[in-house]
Amino acid sequence: MPTPIVSKGSTTWNGDLFSGKGRTSLDTSGLASFDVNWKARAEEAGGTTSPEELIAAAHATCFSMALSNGLAQNDTAPNELRTSAEVTFVAGEGIKGVHLTVEADVPGLSEADFQRIADEAKAGCPVSQALKGTEITLTAKLA
Repeated sequence: MPTPIVSKGSTTWNGDLFSGKGRTSLDTSGLASFDVNWKARAEEAGGTTSPEELIAAAHATCFSMALSNGLAQNDTAPNELRTSAEVTFVAGEGIKGVHLTVEADVPGLSEADFQRIADEAKAGCPVSQALKGTEITLTAKLA
């Protein structure tokens, strides 16, 4: 049985939801910390991040890893994957969906096999699994 890996992030928040602000940190890696506030979440980012942007970055990364692995298991390892994720948030309603977009440079792979492997990666990546209650869509194309 593999040893569980625990990743840690933290946030310090000051004030109420609408006029307050905070700072969130990537504690495990120590690579960065980011300003957060309600306006970035519900209006325009303006140099701060939001939980949804962090989820989008995590989902794009996780999906890319899963797709890369699926392609390698198919003996068609990718030269490059360019993935983005868009997380839609509606104030008062929550996260309404995630849309993944990937453009892949994969020599010798048919379009049908690529779509199948991409769909499997979308369903199987751990972030997708964690977001099972959210609609996740995918646009995948070969470069």
